[in-house]
Amino acid sequence: MMNDEFNSELILAAEDFPDDEFKENHIFSSYEEKMIRKLIAHGPVLLRGGRGSGKSALLKEAFFRTQNEVYSKNILGIYISLRYLPLLRSKGKEYEEHFCKILSETILREIDSEFNTFLDISDLQAGLYELSIRKQKRIILFFDDAAHIGRETSLKEFFDIFRMLSSNTVSCKAAIYPGVTEFGMRFDLLNDTNVIDITRNEEYIYFTEFFEELIEKRYSNSIAQKKLTVKKSEFAKFMGRAVAGNVRAFIFAMNYLGENTNGTITLPDIEKVLKHLASEYYWPLLEELEPKLGRYEPLVEPSREMAEILYSIVAESIDKSGYGPSCLIHRDNIARLKKLTEILEYAGFIVKRESSRAMKSGGRGARYTLNLCNLLEIIPHGRLSSDLFKRWLTHEKEYTQITKKSKLDDVELPELDESKELGILSTDIKILEKSNAYPYGLTDHKISLLKSAGYDAVKDVFNASDNDILNIDGISHYWLGRIKSVIGQAIWM
Repeated sequence: MMNDEFNSELILAAEDFPDDEFKENHIFSSYEEKMIRKLIAHGPVLLRGGRGSGKSALLKEAFFRTQNEVYSKNILGIYISLRYLPLLRSKGKEYEEHFCKILSETILREIDSEFNTFLDISDLQAGLYELSIRKQKRIILFFDDAAHIGRETSLKEFFDIFRMLSSNTVSCKAAIYPGVTEFGMRFDLLNDTNVIDITRNEEYIYFTEFFEELIEKRYSNSIAQKKLTVKKSEFAKFMGRAVAGNVRAFIFAMNYLGENTNGTITLPDIEKVLKHLASEYYWPLLEELEPKLGRYEPLVEPSREMAEILYSIVAESIDKSGYGPSCLIHRDNIARLKKLTEILEYAGFIVKRESSRAMKSGGRGARYTLNLCNLLEIIPHGRLSSDLFKRWLTHEKEYTQITKKSKLDDVELPELDESKELGILSTDIKILEKSNAYPYGLTDHKISLLKSAGYDAVKDVFNASDNDILNIDGISHYWLGRIKSVIGQAIWM
């Protein structure tokens, strides 16, 4: 979790922090400590969670700890961010060569000057084994930004490599998003890795404790000191539940409350922040996601339509039947709208809680919980009453049933262009301005400097070297780092 109160301009992805600033700005709860220990232990691990759930922070923290004396005697940790454009554009042998080159050069530059640059996975495998023997250490490879929604071709290649590199001497760890299913024919999720699901479930006993601890540690001089008109534990659980357990959205919420309340936080204050997140965080996130999806870019609008239908149906059930904020969606609907559900889960609109559950109307469905922010937006009267607050804190006994024949039938899927590249690459760099989508974006002045130097599209800046950017008058090393962070946020998920 980040440790920088109310600085909304520094709500960065963990991988964008310089090493020294990462350590200054992150603290970890007892719940997260357990996951960090698993990431350092033997064996391959996939860390699965949505955007902003803390995957990169856990990977980086685990990597940093392998450098501590207690671990470094026996472990050689290597952190690799796979934010590398050619990996998104290649497949097969070409992908393998790019991947091997990135990993080899990282080891050569940061770990061992005697390591060779390999372009073949078998040669790299042998090189890692030899490195482990020479150093007399177990190697842990931390792969960040490895698997993204909508990038199936490269996913298959990556998981083949992940499986091949995993051995008694090399432990592979990687962060992936929910819905990543294209593991390839040779990768067996049950036997080739352990999966840690980072998604925080409100039904688990640790849920309230985690968000209470987050408030106490990160907001000890602000939110934790304010008077609450509800119990502290109820406040922590409700706010965690409101964002479906997502840490980054929770931080946005706490920052907003810290900046827009005085000494007391009331139910109207909580209602206000939920509606703020719906309009200023969740919906803009779909806009940010759209140009990053390549051939799936046309699916963002149907995803928005699907979200509106789901929220409308659940809101009606809450009003008429008193049901909670979860729903069962018939598996036939899920099968037809599979990629849409992945997009919505990535963006935090829905989170899967169960893969299969019997439905009253017959058949089986998956159970999804909805964030309370977008739900409060459309429930009748749109008020967070004391009764609704208490009801949304309790465990649901009944779920809204979305049957095989439902309004979801109205959602039409467009034809996809298999050859379409990421739209963000050819987008004008004006998109990098500070906005809801890019809260730490660039100023008008810096964008003008880049344009004057001939950098018109996002890909122009991405392909430029550090020296090219630093040669522009008015661009310091600080702004170089800022530009690279925003470019990374623009292209990757």
